[in-house]
Amino acid sequence: MSSRTGLRTMRLNARQAFYEGGADTTILLGIEDITERHMLEHQNSDLLKQKDMLLDEIQHRIANSLQIIAGIILMKANAVSSEETRLLLQGTHDRVISIATVQQQLNASGILGPIEMVPYLTRLSDALATSMIGDARPVTLKVVGTAGSLSSRQAESIGLITTELVMNALKHAFPSKNVKGRINIAYDVDGTNWKLSVADNGVGKPDGVFAQSKTGLGTGIIKALAQQLNANVETLAGPEGTIVSITHATFAATVTRAS
Repeated sequence: MSSRTGLRTMRLNARQAFYEGGADTTILLGIEDITERHMLEHQNSDLLKQKDMLLDEIQHRIANSLQIIAGIILMKANAVSSEETRLLLQGTHDRVISIATVQQQLNASGILGPIEMVPYLTRLSDALATSMIGDARPVTLKVVGTAGSLSSRQAESIGLITTELVMNALKHAFPSKNVKGRINIAYDVDGTNWKLSVADNGVGKPDGVFAQSKTGLGTGIIKALAQQLNANVETLAGPEGTIVSITHATFAATVTRAS
């Protein structure tokens, strides 16, 4: 009995009972000791808070580590004499920065639960515009789409695909850094299916061939990520620009070209 003394948490349940023939009513009262259950609920809540704090700390350290790695790569790129090596190192630097950016935006979106894609892509677009465009180039990024959410793992893959496509458009679609340009990012939903499109109004190619080599690193990354998402990659290029669409399952919505 001594183990059950002290402050306890009790739950009271009362119900009024009626009898036929006009007899007086009776109050049925039940008392339940929920002290242990209450303590376990508090312990579980504390453990969840600790887990969230640890996860936030891990995400913060990962982002910082990626920034440090990117800085070291950039230093090496500026120090080498080979132009080919310098370009390779700069490309590696850009991709490390893109991963760090995606991780930061996922963390801001709540990495444990479903990710609302349009707000997530909007934040990612703003971060890409700041880090890759800034005030040096008259190119704008715009995100449009319909409401829909995906798991954090799917959102991460779509974020990396989007970053690769934006990097590709900046590199190939606008050879002149003084020409005004647009890159539109569209995310549309049809039931359980979705479609991501990145369209630019750059130079494109009249023969319909994607501006980037089909064997390039960026193209390989996009195809591999799309395969993980059970999605298809389609590219349309012409005098008015280029559209790259990542389509999950049988989505059939029409996305207009940037103009």
